[in-house]
Amino acid sequence: MKAAQQADAGKRPARYGRPEGWRGRLYDLIFLSDSPAGRRFDIALVAAILLSILVVVLDSVPAIRARHADLMHALEWGFTLLFTLEYAARLLCVRQPLRYATSFYGIVDLLSVLPTYISLLAPGSEALLDIRILRLLRVFRIFKLTLYIEEYTRLGEALAASRRKIMVFLSVVLMAVLILGTVMYVVEGPAHGYTSIPTAMYWAVVTMTTVGYGDITPHTTLGKGIASFMMLLGWGILAVPTGIVTAEMTARRVDRRQGPARLVRACAACGSAGHEGRARFCKDCGAELPPAPERG
Repeated sequence: MKAAQQADAGKRPARYGRPEGWRGRLYDLIFLSDSPAGRRFDIALVAAILLSILVVVLDSVPAIRARHADLMHALEWGFTLLFTLEYAARLLCVRQPLRYATSFYGIVDLLSVLPTYISLLAPGSEALLDIRILRLLRVFRIFKLTLYIEEYTRLGEALAASRRKIMVFLSVVLMAVLILGTVMYVVEGPAHGYTSIPTAMYWAVVTMTTVGYGDITPHTTLGKGIASFMMLLGWGILAVPTGIVTAEMTARRVDRRQGPARLVRACAACGSAGHEGRARFCKDCGAELPPAPERG
């Protein structure tokens, strides 16, 4: 089980190309975690990411920033230089640096250091407010954690596999919001705050998600009845996407326990994986599946 997880961890960055020599050894240290050195590197980098996020959060507190401005500034530059060296090392140890730089993780790595360097280009104090907004992009460092924690990958796979079901679910919710919002616009009308169908749809979204801002409320008996129905409907709606993703994650966990035979059965038409061993057609698009491989 552990060996399979370690193999999975190395599949994602492998598409950037592993060079030979010292660059290959650096690649193994940075991208792979199946060695003590690679695991220590991952743990140290996760700790640095969390500490840098803590510095960003504390720096936004006026009292802390006023008393420890120099310390926060020094820590921020220290983390920026550290992540800059890491980003440069990643570009150096892959065969296709441009492909990594334009990938999701490459863009996150760049966004995690770019705002601090942009702050050097501020011509004067009048630009500090704009630069401060750009510096908030440092929180993108938190996304770097997804490269090192296995559960993030599993959740991403489950969401990707459930995307069609979730899109169908969202389309049904959108139709319900449109229909019920239009009904409320007709029942309540502009006199009670429902000045247009988009406004009534906004109220429908707020009501079905059980938020209830209270800025727009029904006044008629029929309107209150519709609102009550939508609140009860909202409870069921909130549970549907959770069940979809949970079922997909459970199926994938069972797949891994049963071995690789099910995981490799990917649909040639849509790329969906995780089919039953006896399945003949894709569970997402309906295309015919390749034969199941023989177990060793």
